[in-house]
Amino acid sequence: MRLILMTGKGGVGKTSMAAATGLRCAELGYKTLVLSTDPAHSLADSFDMPLGHEAKPVCDKLYGAELDVLQELEQNWGTVKRYITEVLQARGLDAVQAEELAILPGMDEIFGLVRVFRHHREGNYDVLIIDSAPTGTALRLLSIPEVSGWYMRRLYKPMEKVALYLRPLVEPLFRPLAGFSLPDRELMNVPYEFYEKIEALGRILTDNTVTSVRLVTNPEKMVIKESLRAHAYLSLYNISVDLVIANRIIPPEVTDPYFTFWKENQQIYRREIIDNFSPLPVKEVPLYSREICGLETLEKLKQYLCHDEDPSQVYYRHATFEVKPVPNGFSLELYLPGIPGEQIHLSKSGDELSIRIGNHRRNVVLPQVLATLQTAGAEIDGDRLLIRFAERH
Repeated sequence: MRLILMTGKGGVGKTSMAAATGLRCAELGYKTLVLSTDPAHSLADSFDMPLGHEAKPVCDKLYGAELDVLQELEQNWGTVKRYITEVLQARGLDAVQAEELAILPGMDEIFGLVRVFRHHREGNYDVLIIDSAPTGTALRLLSIPEVSGWYMRRLYKPMEKVALYLRPLVEPLFRPLAGFSLPDRELMNVPYEFYEKIEALGRILTDNTVTSVRLVTNPEKMVIKESLRAHAYLSLYNISVDLVIANRIIPPEVTDPYFTFWKENQQIYRREIIDNFSPLPVKEVPLYSREICGLETLEKLKQYLCHDEDPSQVYYRHATFEVKPVPNGFSLELYLPGIPGEQIHLSKSGDELSIRIGNHRRNVVLPQVLATLQTAGAEIDGDRLLIRFAERH
């Protein structure tokens, strides 16, 4: 299965791009599912038809679905939820409050991952396109496999063994005093089984022959900054970005003086997008005179976005941005093919690294692990620029 994730700042057009990409994949004969994991679903509006938790046919070989967190929770977490509810009610909360608080913060993001893993494991589709949440939420979602592993291996498993060993001794005294039972083996196994699914998905997400992220952006300063930050963090978790989609470009035929300033600004930002994401390919999509809603308008968008291409292809295979631990700090590796070392000038301000190559400037938004450090030298190694970061002295 080919897995494509569309992400970007809220309102940039991720859903439309996901729907149009799905339409083209289905046209090429791939059985395709477009799945929305954004809590504020708009995929049904894009297809102009009702969608639910289960996949529903949109047209030949194309299916759509919108994640229902409550259904996923019951399927994967029902046992734990009922136990937490029992504990909270024993502590004096009424039934409604206990039910609400039993759904832990961030669970919707985790269930989005589990749903993706299930579709991948079942293998019922050739292409799975994820219309994901806005960038910040999506990045937390994509980092869960790596982060959760530390907690599960270092904390949860040792605590589980201790709890199960002590349960027969403590339970006769605990139940009358607390008003609820200690968790049994079946209950304790649920979180770890859940983690194993997420860990397995983590291996899929970091396989760039299977999974690609496509960043959707607009030619605006704040949106570009958000997209650069997303690219940095995706690279930090070894998740491949293979394409940048610059959406809502004002077409040349728009000559109304009202748009003159916007068109001039867009020229600057379009160049910035190409320079700052280089060597990633960039596709430009024009601003439409009407909203993208329904298959007729998606057909037109599909032509601009995909042309005659197969959008399930991997557009770019190299890692453009890598962070590696080295003695006394970290090394940031950027893929800059064919650039002589003497043409590169670096400067750092806050969480931004500015790279000037001749007359072109590229701004790299640094992940937090590097933002607090200072640069400690750089060198060219083949097609890669290696920048060292160390503690401030």
